[in-house]
Amino acid sequence: MAQIKVTLIKSTIGCLENQKANVAALGLKKIGASKIHEDNDVIRGMIFKVNHLVKVEEVK
Repeated sequence: MAQIKVTLIKSTIGCLENQKANVAALGLKKIGASKIHEDNDVIRGMIFKVNHLVKVEEVK
């Protein structure tokens, strides 16, 4: 299964509550924090909601 690395690059200050909840559910707490997730539709949907706050890279 493919994996993706999600990195928080912008602050959640001033964001909507559902966007803050998505960032927290992705496991990101501080700017620069990264997590590796399985690449599936659920994770992709969460990333789509906060794509202006995160950077996504494919892990091989």
